[in-house]
Amino acid sequence: MAKLIDITGKALSGEWGTEDESGDGIPVLRTTNFTNEGVVNYNDVVTRTITKKNIDEKFLRRGDIIIEKSGGSDKFPVGRVIYFDGDENTYLFNNFTGLLRVKDQDVWYPRYIFYSLFANYKRGGTRAFENKTTGLHNLKTDDYVSRYEVAETDKAEQISICEKLDKLYGIIKSREKELQLLDDLIKARFVEMFGTPYGNEKGFPLLTVDDVIEFTGGAQPDKKYFEYEPTEDNIRLIQIRDYKTDNYITYIPKSMAKRFCDADDIMIGRYGPPIFQILKGIEGSYNVALMKATPKMGNKEFIRYFLKQECLFNYLDGLSQRTAGQSGIEMPALKAYPFPYPPMELQNQFSDFVNQVDKSKFGDCLTIFLILHKLIIDYYLEIQII
Repeated sequence: MAKLIDITGKALSGEWGTEDESGDGIPVLRTTNFTNEGVVNYNDVVTRTITKKNIDEKFLRRGDIIIEKSGGSDKFPVGRVIYFDGDENTYLFNNFTGLLRVKDQDVWYPRYIFYSLFANYKRGGTRAFENKTTGLHNLKTDDYVSRYEVAETDKAEQISICEKLDKLYGIIKSREKELQLLDDLIKARFVEMFGTPYGNEKGFPLLTVDDVIEFTGGAQPDKKYFEYEPTEDNIRLIQIRDYKTDNYITYIPKSMAKRFCDADDIMIGRYGPPIFQILKGIEGSYNVALMKATPKMGNKEFIRYFLKQECLFNYLDGLSQRTAGQSGIEMPALKAYPFPYPPMELQNQFSDFVNQVDKSKFGDCLTIFLILHKLIIDYYLEIQII
């Protein structure tokens, strides 16, 4: 085994600078650009004005590993890592993260070091190096880097291991694309059968959303009752962030729960951005950022896809109201929106089509996806015992 400190040296601290008022700032990666797959998410990279000198060594290069120094939760530890393979000498990283850069790449393959750290994080290896202050989870980075050990093997074997892991990851991504194509197929079938809701090209009887759907808003329990573990007396509190990640699952006493949803319900994100997110149900109670759409009449699957139409989203987005700095749905506008109402026979035909596609999505494709995902996690963990 080899000490990480001997491979990379101490983690370099990041730079945050000041607000970029000119628009000519430097892109800075934050913990929001971390993913649970160890891949950089470039969708929301901020730019900052950095005036500090002598920071050339902090500009990211391919093969750099960025480690999370502050973040996490009571359930998920701090210490995630991402592998940088973007444009060199373009990005910096902020002060809640640190940079690990392999010093001798003739001996150590940077991606191998990344996978080793990733595997250690997945099995909770950073938990022992956490500090909790004022609600934040901080990694004792210097201590972690100086004590962590990497399994030694020759560089050819390191590369071979990483190629296998990369291949598994590539297969997973291709399966994700297949699932997306099936979603696109359902959308195309909806337009083929019903046209666009706003245009009503098929000449269906015209109602309003309020005629067809009943909306029920959520309630906000006191945060002092929030828990992170399920018990017989607790129920899951569903929040917008729960649809993006399971990192912060919250539970509340059943006595505090006011509204309930299950896995088949139509849930709508009330606040954004983006506003008007049509979400799958999750069993539990839901808070004020969500509301439940219950059909008064018609087929639930048809109504779900009616609500997903881009023309409706664009209409509501243009009328969105802002409360406490957040965009939100203008409910009177939503309720008054025209609802072309096809015969139940057509609605049911569409629902049957969706169910058939879902069998493919959650049968072969999803099964393969889950198997591959387990394989890649297992292989991550095996790196440390090779």
